[in-house]
Amino acid sequence: MSSNNCTAVTEFTILGLTEDSTFCVILFVIFFSVYTVTLVSNLSIIILIRNSSQLHTPMYLFLSHLAFIDTAYSSSVTPVMLKNFLVDKITIPFQGCVAQMCCGATFGTAECFLLAVMAYDRYVAICSPLLYSTTMSTRVCLLLLITSYLGSCVNSSVAVGCLLIRSFCGPNKINHFFCDYSPFLKLSYTQSNFTEILPAASSGLVVVITVSIIVISYVYVLFSVLKISSSEGRSKAFSTCTSHLTAVTLFYGTATFIYIMPNSSYTTDENKVVSIFYIVIIPMLNPLIYSLRNNEIKGALKKLMSRKLIFS
Repeated sequence: MSSNNCTAVTEFTILGLTEDSTFCVILFVIFFSVYTVTLVSNLSIIILIRNSSQLHTPMYLFLSHLAFIDTAYSSSVTPVMLKNFLVDKITIPFQGCVAQMCCGATFGTAECFLLAVMAYDRYVAICSPLLYSTTMSTRVCLLLLITSYLGSCVNSSVAVGCLLIRSFCGPNKINHFFCDYSPFLKLSYTQSNFTEILPAASSGLVVVITVSIIVISYVYVLFSVLKISSSEGRSKAFSTCTSHLTAVTLFYGTATFIYIMPNSSYTTDENKVVSIFYIVIIPMLNPLIYSLRNNEIKGALKKLMSRKLIFS
């Protein structure tokens, strides 16, 4: 009960993407297939890296954690979205909505930090190859991973903490396919600039820090690659960065559209479409981006498959 004598909302209704029953069936089949590919491809990457000794390097350690984060990120939203296609109305208790938002914010922020860590790893590998094994030691890698996860937990705690101190006792319909921060915040009864500015400032700080690390790392990488005399050497050096740059462009491009551009510049439907891309589609694309053009992963996969055939 709030100070204004209004009854607190205990559950929220997720409106989803569409109310058309035929379209819902089509979307269910599409996104169920996407989610299946996401789980299979990311888990395959994790298992392959874990069981292939030639992939026990910092780059593939970070890649396995990226696969884990993508799996968890998609799993925090997609099952609820799929359920929404099959039932007329889906309701989530307040605690469940906060939990979903916390998971989404945690893993989304962790991906930002991990993409920055992977950029730093490429910088060390190309600019200081002789010192790579020392600079990117096991201890340093673990420290970078721990920092990434702790930073993501802090950022999500700021957002969730700001929500928990607000009152929800009015409308309870969320015009989205999951409990996203912005549409959820609009349902709040109390108004507070502090609880609106603080999460935005925290997320903005994460973006500034991670993008700065990525940009600075690749500026040094570019200068180092340009110093390589042979075109074959330059091509090989660039090829090790192509997959990561593609993943960075896709993730930050769509996240910028949602969280940095002003709300008045896009509609709710556009918000939903872009959210689908960076929460549902990108976690499926990342393992494909990193594996299709990676000869070491393809070689490790062939070796693992041949080993299983021999012992079967």
